[in-house]
Amino acid sequence: MTKSNNVIENATVVIHENIIQSINDSIPSEATIIDGKGKWLIPGLIDMHVHTLSNGSFSQGYPTRGSTVSFNTQNLMTPYVANGVTTVFELSGRLGHFSQRDKIMEKSVIGPRMAIAAVIDGKGNEIKATTPIEGRQSVRNAKGLGYRFIKVYTWLNEETFKAVIDEAEKQDMKVVGHIPTVFEGKPAEDLFVPQFGLIAHAEELSKQTNDFSYEKAQEFARLAKENNTWLIPNLSNMVWISKQAKSLESIQNLQSLKYVHPLMQNKWLTSNRYYGASPKLIEYYNKQKKFHIQIVKAFKETGVPMLAGTDAGISGIIWGFSLHDELELLVEAGLTTEETLASATRLPAEWLEIGDKIGTIETGKFADLILLDKNPLENINNTRTISDVFVNGKWLDKTKIDTMLLKVANWNDANKEKFQWKNRKKL
Repeated sequence: MTKSNNVIENATVVIHENIIQSINDSIPSEATIIDGKGKWLIPGLIDMHVHTLSNGSFSQGYPTRGSTVSFNTQNLMTPYVANGVTTVFELSGRLGHFSQRDKIMEKSVIGPRMAIAAVIDGKGNEIKATTPIEGRQSVRNAKGLGYRFIKVYTWLNEETFKAVIDEAEKQDMKVVGHIPTVFEGKPAEDLFVPQFGLIAHAEELSKQTNDFSYEKAQEFARLAKENNTWLIPNLSNMVWISKQAKSLESIQNLQSLKYVHPLMQNKWLTSNRYYGASPKLIEYYNKQKKFHIQIVKAFKETGVPMLAGTDAGISGIIWGFSLHDELELLVEAGLTTEETLASATRLPAEWLEIGDKIGTIETGKFADLILLDKNPLENINNTRTISDVFVNGKWLDKTKIDTMLLKVANWNDANKEKFQWKNRKKL
């Protein structure tokens, strides 16, 4: 998945510890041989928009008001690595995520690399800022806590939004996030603030207009190109919102639901915030969904880089599994299989500024790899045909992956009664 993207046939890849030592060179005599004949080796996948559960995620309502929930980190990370997702961009950063990242780095947990963004918002999100001074100080505080990225959120006022982005640039921190609602009705040019590097959803653009034409999508693409603002289309988001707005059967029938913590299973099915939407709202969701495809086509046409991200953790969007769904949606929207794979490997690594370490299969890079039974360049759904995964050099074969998933499913099933969402809806 380098820029030239040459397919290396009959390849021999040597991994030493956690590094790709050589490609098509001699094999050390003491090496463990993994037979990949007839299979396809690709870089580990990167999900650029996730919301991973962490200790303290739910401080109220479970199982009694004011209690906290402690999560098993390995159970949370297994669905990622089982699906070949070896890096994630956490867009609801909490201190609990740093603890998870540390366990992964210490190798007490097998999990993906974690890039973590601090959320700055104008309301009661993780970090609240209502003035430019508060916004700038919030950025500096986040850097002091160890964050490298800032996520701007929906309820920031315009002056604070711009101040946060400006201060992040001064602090050498990249910015991802939402376009605040305060911009609705303003000229499209105003949305693209310098150094606003990555839009978290195509939905952020569709919320800014009632004109869902291709010409409007082209205008957004042109402005993004001029501002060097990349896009996470996040097609999964609106697809799943529109599904569950009408019925919860799509969630109930998910084969991967058993790998979701029972707390979230219960929430998605008994206190779902999208279910029961009015016909008018469902119609609007469907219009947004169609417009997002136009946005992908326009951004491709204009040459704006797009990164695969799923909003994993939102109801129906299951960690790890959802990235394969997103890749399929991107191909359906008009990307080639090669472009789609790049959106989940090389390009995210480049935006995260770790392209020298991951994202392609090259000597000297970390061994984050997936061995597939079928060629993903022929059919993007072949990313699901996982035979083996290498997570920072650790080899997980199919038997190990299945065992890890079964352990998660069994724990979730055994603990269903302990976790009940307090504010139930009658279905």
